[in-house]
Amino acid sequence: MKSHEEKYAELLSKRELARAPAGKEAIAKQHQRGKRTARERIESLVDDGSFIELDQFAVHRTTAFGLADKEFLGDGVITGRATIDGRQVFLFSQDFTVLGGSLGEVFAEKICKVMDLAMRTGSPMIGINDSGGARIQEGVVSLGGYAEIFWRNVQASGVIPQISLIAGPCAGGAVYSPAITDFIIMTEQIAQMFITGPEIIKTVTGEDVSFEELGGAQTHATKSGVAHLTAADEEEMSALTKSLLSFIPQNNLEDPPRFACDDDPARDVMELDDLIPDSPSKPYDMHDAVAPVLDNGDFFEIAPLYAQNIITGFGRVNGQSVGIVANQPKFLAGVLDIDSSIKAARFVRFCDAFNIPLVTFVDVPGFLPGTSQEFGGIIKHGAKLLYAFAEATVPKITIITRKAYGGAYDVMASKHIRADINVAWPTAEIAVMGAEGAVKTIFRREIAAAKDKDAKMAQLVDDYSERFANPFIAAQRGYVDDIIEAHHTRRVIVKSLEMLANKRVERPKRKHGNIPL
Repeated sequence: MKSHEEKYAELLSKRELARAPAGKEAIAKQHQRGKRTARERIESLVDDGSFIELDQFAVHRTTAFGLADKEFLGDGVITGRATIDGRQVFLFSQDFTVLGGSLGEVFAEKICKVMDLAMRTGSPMIGINDSGGARIQEGVVSLGGYAEIFWRNVQASGVIPQISLIAGPCAGGAVYSPAITDFIIMTEQIAQMFITGPEIIKTVTGEDVSFEELGGAQTHATKSGVAHLTAADEEEMSALTKSLLSFIPQNNLEDPPRFACDDDPARDVMELDDLIPDSPSKPYDMHDAVAPVLDNGDFFEIAPLYAQNIITGFGRVNGQSVGIVANQPKFLAGVLDIDSSIKAARFVRFCDAFNIPLVTFVDVPGFLPGTSQEFGGIIKHGAKLLYAFAEATVPKITIITRKAYGGAYDVMASKHIRADINVAWPTAEIAVMGAEGAVKTIFRREIAAAKDKDAKMAQLVDDYSERFANPFIAAQRGYVDDIIEAHHTRRVIVKSLEMLANKRVERPKRKHGNIPL
């Protein structure tokens, strides 16, 4: 029988082995690839000394294909709990040095255990992905493990925040768990996500594409919209994750963290008075309207490189987290299209699920015309944003800065889909369409019959603009609650949030709605 000293020595020996289950050479190779180890990633993200590991001594149960001779403590994934800025989170970090980070039965069980604990305790769940996919040696058992994780992702959706960090390969079925989570952050030049790799694509379709072109961070941040944020390296990935968490609550039953504010809530933002160009067709940067009204100009943008005709992100107003949705006249004149509708709708639904008030800045000329949009389903995709705003019960504040035309006016958190406070700047134009298009439609015959068609057109455009291209008609009908000086925007948002602090909305009892997908 072993003595107490021997038993303690065995424990310490196994713990040391668990810290480098594949050996120090494997760790060196990971570093040579420009990647941190699974454990280093956790340590860089969480508060010093806060990580408590679970299932450190777990090992796989299969003996097939030579695995009987290979036993790795932890089975290729590190799991546990920690704090970030003093707030509890649960984490898993896949270890590429162990069988390429491949997922097997025990690997999946470990992840499922911390996901269950995160749900039970109302804590955010963070997954750090660096894996070659399913463990082939374990066959269908590994596929079952993935499905167990997917099921938990769905149950946790809208209950606890879920963040996926992609720090290496993430392929095949492995991509679906991150896809269900709320936010995906990828490291540039190192992380990839794809369903089928370049070799299979070349075999099936003949296309020749590199790993980076197919599924790299830039591809998913600019073309697919799968990645919400990219990081130059893993240090920046940790910093982005901490910043993101600071804006969101622990779970759907709590409010987001509130911070002391050293920025005057009644501060006037005088530069906003001169932001809107005199010409209705001249662009400007909506960031110049958004950032100045937030505390200390701090705006944490989500998906900044995708569908840039709409802006989404987080900020604070008088210390309180808000979600920002804003048309961007600098890109595609700020029109709504398929990609921008989907991007904004998902963001709106996240904010609503986690009690984050929505502030919407509107300058939208309509929906993007064209066969590619119509054939691509702009009708159903545009309806997603309409549905998301109409469904949201958090405080909703809308500021119309310039154009609010047609159906896009309705969709962008209008009073009619139950925004709580709608205000307009004096530069707002609320109408069915732009003056020129409206005149050509209404006065087609008069213009055709006129001797000087250009002069007639100019006169009718001026008349229409004077009558309709202003916020006063909407204000007379109560469609906007007030027309405000632009420089008062910050204080209006602050006062509106105070007024709406105890907002309650009763919805009809139902299993769930059927959002157009």
